[in-house]
Amino acid sequence: MTTAILNWLGPTPLSRRKALWGMALVAPNVLGLMFFFGLPVLMAFGTSFNEWNAIKPPRFVGLDNFERLLYEDSFEQALTNTFKLIALVVPAEILLALGVALLLNLPLRGRGVLRALYFLPVVTSTVAASVVWTGIFQPRYGILSQVLEPFGLGETKWLVEPGLVLIPVAVVAVWQRVGFDMVIFLAGLQTIPGVLYEAALIDGAGRWQRFRHVTLPMLSPTTFLVVVLAVINSFQIFDQVYVMTLRTVPGGVGGSATTLTYYLYRRAFTNSEFGYASAVALVLFAIILLVTVFQLRIQRRWVYYESEEG
Repeated sequence: MTTAILNWLGPTPLSRRKALWGMALVAPNVLGLMFFFGLPVLMAFGTSFNEWNAIKPPRFVGLDNFERLLYEDSFEQALTNTFKLIALVVPAEILLALGVALLLNLPLRGRGVLRALYFLPVVTSTVAASVVWTGIFQPRYGILSQVLEPFGLGETKWLVEPGLVLIPVAVVAVWQRVGFDMVIFLAGLQTIPGVLYEAALIDGAGRWQRFRHVTLPMLSPTTFLVVVLAVINSFQIFDQVYVMTLRTVPGGVGGSATTLTYYLYRRAFTNSEFGYASAVALVLFAIILLVTVFQLRIQRRWVYYESEEG
């Protein structure tokens, strides 16, 4: 047994010592992750099979909570709203971040300051930002209303109308995440070899052709990472919905702004249905996992990884 462990650590005493030091250094993070993430996940898994309101003792109900999800119209609506929000947020977030990254990758004067300004929303409190944007979308006195007044849209009730309420939520989410994606795109752009652009120029390629045939293929691994992170983050949007609809109708009129995370929160901390909320959390985890695995599978068709020979 001891010999097997030593062989697993490494073939030489030096490599084993390095392996032990490496494990010792990462142990605090691993233990913290297991305690603060792994343990709650296991507890949620166990709670999902019970009916529990945190007052009475848990009562085992088996798969009833999961079966209930199939017949809850409110859950189906929350799931639909979540996918609508993803459809609004992810494309806009990626396109804006890529555009800003391309602009700030140019040799502009003061581009360091511009990069910092675009990144500021990332470190801004989501709650504070949502409060400010709620004022901007206010139908009578908001800045947006004054801008749209000449077009007859001055008193549009963005945060009340069921068909419009997801738009302000998406705007805040995109505004706050563009800077983070921009940094990742900038890192990807700066790894593209300059000789490829020089070769394209010699062949007579224009600006659009260089972008299409050099920048996009070489940036595809970075784009894939940004897409995966953007989708996962969009599934977890909560703060914007909670803050921006709290003053009108929480979760939107008729649940029109209720996302899966907000639905989970209401079931757990408003209705005290902790077993059912745990089932919702596990379903949300399963959906994110399946979507991520699907993205990993299809990335082979459009992601280009430069070989060592290239």
